[in-house]
Amino acid sequence: MTKIDVPRGLKGVGIRPMATFKIAVSGVALAVLAGCASMGGGSPEDAVKARANARWAALIKGDQNAAYQYNTPSFRASVTPEKYKEQRGKDVRVLEGDVVKVTCPTKDKCDAQIRLAATAAIMFRQNFPKQIVTYIDETWLLEDGQWWIFEKI
Repeated sequence: MTKIDVPRGLKGVGIRPMATFKIAVSGVALAVLAGCASMGGGSPEDAVKARANARWAALIKGDQNAAYQYNTPSFRASVTPEKYKEQRGKDVRVLEGDVVKVTCPTKDKCDAQIRLAATAAIMFRQNFPKQIVTYIDETWLLEDGQWWIFEKI
């Protein structure tokens, strides 16, 4: 049997060295599996839904830099982060953005339907609704193993 040195902080706490090793290995394995799941392991629909929801969460939070990173590499090569921020309107404040449905007509293209709840920055009339709900469609493309939102340049 091989002797394993117990780290100082674990001496006397009642954890056997092999049990500590197994717990550490299990933790690493779980972290790797969680990382794979977040990187789009599973169906294309699940991967696009996760990325689209993450992008909308960034937009709602006002993190334009994070949202910009979801654009295709060719978009980012042509549009600077500053220009991207300029293109985002300030007249509407999106409160919610949730993926309702994702369909993938081909292996490298998916269409996501997004439900948005928003308010206008300026209310023109007293009877103007406080919140407007609408739906938009987004196109997501698979490039180099990753899903990216397609925006026209």
